[in-house]
Amino acid sequence: MNRRLLPRVDAVLVQAVIAAALSFAHLHDVAMAAGQTGWKAWAYPISVDLLLVAAWRRLRQNRSARLAWAWFTIALAASLGANVATAGFLDMHHAPAWLRMLVAGWPAAAFLGGTLLAHDRAPHTEPPTPPVVPAPAPVLDVEREDPPVYLDEPAPELPEPEPAPALPPAPAMTVPAALLNHARSIAADHQTRTGAPIDPDALRTRLGVPPQLATAILAQLEGVPA
Repeated sequence: MNRRLLPRVDAVLVQAVIAAALSFAHLHDVAMAAGQTGWKAWAYPISVDLLLVAAWRRLRQNRSARLAWAWFTIALAASLGANVATAGFLDMHHAPAWLRMLVAGWPAAAFLGGTLLAHDRAPHTEPPTPPVVPAPAPVLDVEREDPPVYLDEPAPELPEPEPAPALPPAPAMTVPAALLNHARSIAADHQTRTGAPIDPDALRTRLGVPPQLATAILAQLEGVPA
């Protein structure tokens, strides 16, 4: 708690204790003047204070505001009336009949108020009404009419598809003369060593050229005499 609030809070608590003690004592004195002696005189201020606390608690809970305000006002009037009565406005040695009647009837009134405040039901809260969602518009099922079919008329003949145009032959790959002479010497060396003509894969490996170029070189070697 903030230190700046401590003096203010202490002053409020001290003031509340003093006011409660004075009111308690005044209620006790009024009960004694009305003929209530012993423990009964001390029970009256306790009953008034408890009814005040119960009504104030119900007000803090926002439940039964009218009932709580009614009993809070009754208990406050009893406490305030005792304070005024002991200030010299009434002869405490010869209490009037109406004061003795009020003191005698207070236990029943306090019991009724405490019972109503303690057993009052909590306010009934109705569940929220769900929003009304409009129903979708009905979809009309419109039947589609098929076009009329005439059996006497012959079906139209579909034209035959035209053949796809032939693709022109791929142009022959031109091999440089120097590369062709080098490949011829490699093929002759392979023929001498192995006794078999060189194949495209071996020629491609020896020359380090793509497979299509190796095939074209080999075709030209086979068609051109060494």
